[in-house]
Amino acid sequence: MGLPVWTVIYVASGWKEAEYMKNRLAREGLLVMLRNCNSGDGKFARHVELLVPEIEAREAHSIIMQLVGTARA
Repeated sequence: MGLPVWTVIYVASGWKEAEYMKNRLAREGLLVMLRNCNSGDGKFARHVELLVPEIEAREAHSIIMQLVGTARA
């Protein structure tokens, strides 16, 4: 079994939102990695990518859309 291919499923507006999303996905049993989109300074990044293994992308995206919908309702 090879290494997973990681896929961006969401771009958060800062580390606080990214960590929240990551924790919610992890509670559902998904692997999540965060990556700074900017060349800025680590935890002060304006945009942070949430990545999951490609095989979990559909499920992760569905969960993210539910969270975003809940947050905006």
